[in-house]
Amino acid sequence: MATLDITGEQFASTIEGNDIVLVDFWAEWCGPCKQFGPTYSAVSEKHPDVLFTKVDTEAEQQLAAEAGISSIPTLMAFREKVLVFSQPGALNAQQLEQVVDAVKALDMEEVHAHVARQREEAAAASKPAGPQDGSQIPDA
Repeated sequence: MATLDITGEQFASTIEGNDIVLVDFWAEWCGPCKQFGPTYSAVSEKHPDVLFTKVDTEAEQQLAAEAGISSIPTLMAFREKVLVFSQPGALNAQQLEQVVDAVKALDMEEVHAHVARQREEAAAASKPAGPQDGSQIPDA
């Protein structure tokens, strides 16, 4: 499958509507991005079950900022709506194949359980300290 250019408006629906999505954040002026592009496209042809997308960081500056992109190219991989890989820098074909294979091999029940635990821990950490029953601590 060929790569698909996506915009900020399409980003969430693309991630939500597909099992595995790779996202290449790039820019026209970026030398390493231009080197990585043909590799990304070639590997996409070998994996029709994976959606390979590209985001032009110049045209989609808000999306790049929201995604925390500070260096390009940056490759992100999503599986079942969960970000499972994010790394700046151009990969060679073998490295990109390894990423795709690793994402495909993930035990997503385990990943979703881990995400749920992280959310619970974050929620617990954001609760104020003190009595949990609503009573007041008496003055000493």
